Amino acid sequence: MTEPTFADVLNARRTISKYLRPTPFFKSTPLSKRLGFDAFVKCENLQPIGAFKVRGGINLISGLSADEKRRGVITASTGNHGLSIAYASALFGVEATIGAPIGSNPYKIQAIQDLGARVELHGKDFDEARLWVESQAREKGYRYIHSANEPLLIAGVGTLYLEILEELPDADVIFVPVGGGSGASAACIVAKTINPSIKVTGVQSEGAPAVYKSWKTGRIVETEKVETFADGLATRVPFELTMQIMRRLIDEIILVSEEDLRRAILLLLETTHQVAEGAGAASTAGAVKMRQDLKGKKVALVISGGNLTLEMLQTIIRAGKSSLRSA
Repeated sequence: MTEPTFADVLNARRTISKYLRPTPFFKSTPLSKRLGFDAFVKCENLQPIGAFKVRGGINLISGLSADEKRRGVITASTGNHGLSIAYASALFGVEATIGAPIGSNPYKIQAIQDLGARVELHGKDFDEARLWVESQAREKGYRYIHSANEPLLIAGVGTLYLEILEELPDADVIFVPVGGGSGASAACIVAKTINPSIKVTGVQSEGAPAVYKSWKTGRIVETEKVETFADGLATRVPFELTMQIMRRLIDEIILVSEEDLRRAILLLLETTHQVAEGAGAASTAGAVKMRQDLKGKKVALVISGGNLTLEMLQTIIRAGKSSLRSA
């Protein structure tokens, strides 16, 4: 597969700018004081679907041929990627089918259906849903959209890092969540083109460490299961294109615990008044873990999504209050 280039990201911005406005990016003084460095927050949770992936969806669906649009599209997703394809398909009049694992975030599933896409629940996790989707694409002739091995998706996502570096060209570090790796790959392509000294750090859940293990060992490592509430990070099988890019360009990938993610959600809510889902808080969780190495630096943190259920938010808040009382 051909890797997307910086020129592809610039082309994507020309396409996406017709449909999306830049999201807020600001220095949070309360967060900076808590962490001991200049913390700048990129609010992709404020996108129309509540997540950054809409950028890639619009860029890809807009570029489909007339025949591909007529055939319809199908993809696998735990939520936000499916939302992006559903949103873009509605925008361009394309029929979309989203295959999701049983037990997926009900908020995201309902939102996908509200956008007019058909949802099919199959398998215990993303990768089992993906296998069902691939069989349906072969059988029914849909245009299959992989959640990461799509250059146009990665290029579209790259536009958010253009926005960051236009406002903060002297950033020292960018923290990005890692699920399938489209966001991390895009960050690498943009940052290393504009300023190779910018450090890109990926953050993955300890309960879903396939990409981390693959990056560390230099070979594809699949895990038997994932154990994380952060569905945007819940990948058992790394993807070829994004791993190819990350192996060459990313500076570091670190792991955070489930408790780290929950604390980061509360920290963002308290200091920036932004709601982040598990994956959306991963950048902040990683920065908290690395805070001693970040003193005095300018750090960009991406809130990649805010599609957290009310029940999960209530559970996290109650647990946070309980830990404070017992401290």
